[in-house]
Amino acid sequence: MTGFATAKGSACGALWSWDLRSVNGKGLDLRLRVPDWIEGLETQLRTRLTAQIGRGNVTLNLRLSREEGVGEMTVNPGGLTAVIAAMACVETEAMQAGLSLAPATAADILGIRGVLETRSLEAESGPLLKALMADFETVLADFKQMRRTEGRALHAVIRAQLAQITTLVDQIAAASEARNTEMAATMRTNLARVLDNTDGADPQRVAQELALIAVKADVTEELDRLRAHIAAALDLLQSSDPVGRKLDFLTQEFNREANTLCAKAQHKTLTRIGLDLKTVIDQMREQVQNIQ
Repeated sequence: MTGFATAKGSACGALWSWDLRSVNGKGLDLRLRVPDWIEGLETQLRTRLTAQIGRGNVTLNLRLSREEGVGEMTVNPGGLTAVIAAMACVETEAMQAGLSLAPATAADILGIRGVLETRSLEAESGPLLKALMADFETVLADFKQMRRTEGRALHAVIRAQLAQITTLVDQIAAASEARNTEMAATMRTNLARVLDNTDGADPQRVAQELALIAVKADVTEELDRLRAHIAAALDLLQSSDPVGRKLDFLTQEFNREANTLCAKAQHKTLTRIGLDLKTVIDQMREQVQNIQ
């Protein structure tokens, strides 16, 4: 199922943008491009995506940058005040002791630990991780909403296709009855012709062979299974659980029965309807690939 969501955010001196999208896939394939220096980020994102998405080729991109001023060196006012106060105290004690001290330069003061500080994203990766995961929930919610909207549209499409299949199955049943009547008349004519032109032919044996041909051409079982598949598909469409894989399997079964039916047709009308049935089944199978 396709889906798309983007968002931007900022916190802890960082700016970021999310890009989450998916296309059809038989299973779940996650491809994440996120900063690897934020410990635990990729693992948590994979866990959330796996819990919420059951099917599709999903790509998640996170672009992260620093806010202006992050990474630059700045003066720590508190540290500077403490250092100056300590230096004044030392100077006073030295004067009372009759000692003379060389004046301190700005470079000397800045070189003292705690006066200068540097803001870095790496130093705040813990709070940044929490902020990112909280923001990702909004992205994931938008993404799921888009998929739900598409799902509702596909629900209507597949129900319409199942209605078409039901109609075609009914037409096949009617055409099969007409074919059986024609086939019975043809077999009786052929049986009479064989018996009239063949010396020593066993009428009972010939009749058995013709009956065997009629049994092999019967499509009752295929029609029964097709109706059972229709009922199963309609039940799945009522479920709130992920049903994409089950519907995918059902469409394969639909197609198998349609192929067998066409192979048994031996009748122009029945073959035409059977081919129409295969066309609708193929169309439904393509749509089912979009369902989670």
